[in-house]
Amino acid sequence: MKQSNLQKIQDQIRKKFLNQGVKMIGPETVFFSKDTKIGKNVTIEPYVVFGSKVKIGSNVVIKSFSHLEGCNIMNKVEIGPYARIRPKTILKEGSKIGNFVEVKKSVVGKNSKINHLSYVGDSDIGKLVNIGAGTITCNYDGVNKNKTKIKDNVFIGSNSSLVAPVTIEKNSTVGAGSVITKKVNKNSLALTRANQLEIKNYKRKKK
Repeated sequence: MKQSNLQKIQDQIRKKFLNQGVKMIGPETVFFSKDTKIGKNVTIEPYVVFGSKVKIGSNVVIKSFSHLEGCNIMNKVEIGPYARIRPKTILKEGSKIGNFVEVKKSVVGKNSKINHLSYVGDSDIGKLVNIGAGTITCNYDGVNKNKTKIKDNVFIGSNSSLVAPVTIEKNSTVGAGSVITKKVNKNSLALTRANQLEIKNYKRKKK
């Protein structure tokens, strides 16, 4: 069976990057665009797709089943597995995007981490920020897309919702399970939780 033109083009691009020193564990499973740019000492695991306008720096690791498009990935960044990096995203040096994380139209600062199960959209994140599992930026109100600003050295607890437009100032902490709708001042802890109730000797209804 003859190769299609698309297969030939992909093979040519893969060969070009392999010759440049890009490490691909399963090159036949990685798909590039003609305009993909990759720096030095980059590792790409199997089943990664590059859409158009992707620029990758040096010393980057992209793990399996990740999809990138229209983004700028700087040096020493780790992505995936199962990450989606959407257009107008910039991942700065040393940042980490983990499994089942989607980032759209956002800047993630130096050495900041979004490790698990999160959506970050229309956001500006500073350096040394840790965003816990299940955090989402609520950027769309049904009419407009709104901005979330997270300053340096902020810790966002797991399962938090940041309702944009909102700013989290430097060195602050958001407690797990919080819904944040107002500015959080620097060096502070923000929590929004209902009191836990417990009914003793509770019996479930029977059919």
